[in-house]
Amino acid sequence: MIKILVVDDESSIRTALAYALRREGYEVETAADGQEALGMVETFQPAVMVLDVMMPRINGYDVCRKLDGQLRPAILLLTVKDDIVDKVLGLELGADDYMTKPFDMRELLARVKALSRRGSYAQQAQQEQQQDVLRLGELTAELFSRTVSIQGKQLDLTPKEFDLLVLLMRNPGRVYSREVLLEKVWDMDFAGGTRTVDIHVQRLRKKLGSHHGLIQTVYGIGYKSTGSP
Repeated sequence: MIKILVVDDESSIRTALAYALRREGYEVETAADGQEALGMVETFQPAVMVLDVMMPRINGYDVCRKLDGQLRPAILLLTVKDDIVDKVLGLELGADDYMTKPFDMRELLARVKALSRRGSYAQQAQQEQQQDVLRLGELTAELFSRTVSIQGKQLDLTPKEFDLLVLLMRNPGRVYSREVLLEKVWDMDFAGGTRTVDIHVQRLRKKLGSHHGLIQTVYGIGYKSTGSP
């Protein structure tokens, strides 16, 4: 279900908008000011925010300024002002659309519907991007670019070293036997090749430097990764 956050200091407007949006099948939460809205963007993570401009504490423009790029929903600004300068300012601050009060509810619902498609696509892309990044302690592996870094410093790994490390990072604490690692990383199933695994683990640990403890030996079985070096 698509999430919508309604932000307005007038309770009557919040109630009316929430009711209309819920009737359209959206999951709706409300906030009475900009400060509350910023907190709810993090916890609720809406696809669209219907945002009043003129509010106490933090106004709508400042909410746009403060929103983190990764959490920013699609934004429909509401205001009593009909000045082109105010509209341009809102759009320059990251708003996606703009409506002047009083507004027609049918038009607002149509605009929210259009923005919800955009917002849900953006959220999906963000989630997919997040799934492409693995983190273990201070170690980060980006699957799309096949790069690994520690505290921002990129490591020079071979393709098999990268595949081996990513497999261990996907399931911290899970113990992999040498035979399983050989099968999954090298597509080999003969016992005589398990020495290959040991050699690659040694090279990985050397490249990890002081973080070599992220890969631990389980004696008599194989290896596992851990969040504590």
